[in-house]
Amino acid sequence: MKYLSIFFLLSFVIFVAPVEAQIEKLDPEMAKQKKAEDGLVWHDVTEWGVEGRILPDQERKRWFDRFPGSADGTVTGAVWNLSRHSAGMMVRFKTDATAIHVHYKLLSSNLAMPHMPATGVSGVDLYARDADGQWRWVQVARPTSQEIKTQLISGLSPGFREYAAYLPLYNGVEFLSIGVPAGSKFESLEPRQKPIVFYGTSITHGACASRPGMVHTAILGRRFDMPVVNLGFSGNGRMDAEVGDYLTQLDAAVYVIDCLPNMNAQMVKERCVPLVKQIRAKKPDTPIILVEDRRNTNSWILPDRDAHHTANHAALKEAYNTLQSESVSNLYYISGDKLYGADSDGATDGSHASDLGFYRQADIFEPVLRKAMGL
Repeated sequence: MKYLSIFFLLSFVIFVAPVEAQIEKLDPEMAKQKKAEDGLVWHDVTEWGVEGRILPDQERKRWFDRFPGSADGTVTGAVWNLSRHSAGMMVRFKTDATAIHVHYKLLSSNLAMPHMPATGVSGVDLYARDADGQWRWVQVARPTSQEIKTQLISGLSPGFREYAAYLPLYNGVEFLSIGVPAGSKFESLEPRQKPIVFYGTSITHGACASRPGMVHTAILGRRFDMPVVNLGFSGNGRMDAEVGDYLTQLDAAVYVIDCLPNMNAQMVKERCVPLVKQIRAKKPDTPIILVEDRRNTNSWILPDRDAHHTANHAALKEAYNTLQSESVSNLYYISGDKLYGADSDGATDGSHASDLGFYRQADIFEPVLRKAMGL
């Protein structure tokens, strides 16, 4: 038995390991990205700002934190720690460079999760406007270490165009610079105002998108060509009044409250109406959209889970009806039953959206947002 075990181990080393080591040769699309070239001009994005970073004039403990430092000790510890992820942040610039590089350092060395790749957890995701002004995907960073200094893409077609780089979803950023070859034109674009503000759970946070640009919040930002604020907190989107205190400080185009996946019916009954009234007291005219939780894609075969969703939906609908009966205006509602579709294929693990699930959510959110914003 001892010699048999040694035989199998040697077989693995001889036959399997080389195949894994040579995957980049077998499939060039699997290759690691090239290191950044020498002689580049680097542009620090903090010099002009990123979208999705609320209250930029308030003091921060780290520049890329989603909340200002005053939230530490005000919101729950879990929400504070999760707010250090750069989910939803996006930086815009124009350049005629034919190659674009990024240099950034991540807060955590945990680059990926078992059900979410490093490109989504820790990647920088690049988009550009095409000749018709539409946002199109370009390339994403593929992190293999905590500090990344790499060529995102080269061989770009000539032209001075606008780019947008989405920051990591489930990791924080210590610094980020965009690199272009010397002699290239480069124009920084300041963050736009009046964002769509999302407050939610791990799904809003971005689980489990393959890339930061594939979360429904980012998809909708491109469709409306508007800035987005992503206040998704994994496992901790619970309609907290302390988070509400920060929501009311924002000049939002619309608020989207999507917290039910982290709540039960009793919590919804206790917290929904007070949160809406808290926002409405400070923002009397800003539209507010309430969103039911998605049904887990396997809840069709899990009766207890399905009953949980049904109870949550009923509680939110009751809160919505109460608010309407009290003449709370500019209030909208999104049903959760079909957020991931009807075929059970919209999630990675039953709960968290796949790219397909996020795209389907965006399709359902879009007409309600359009109506709420009068577009």
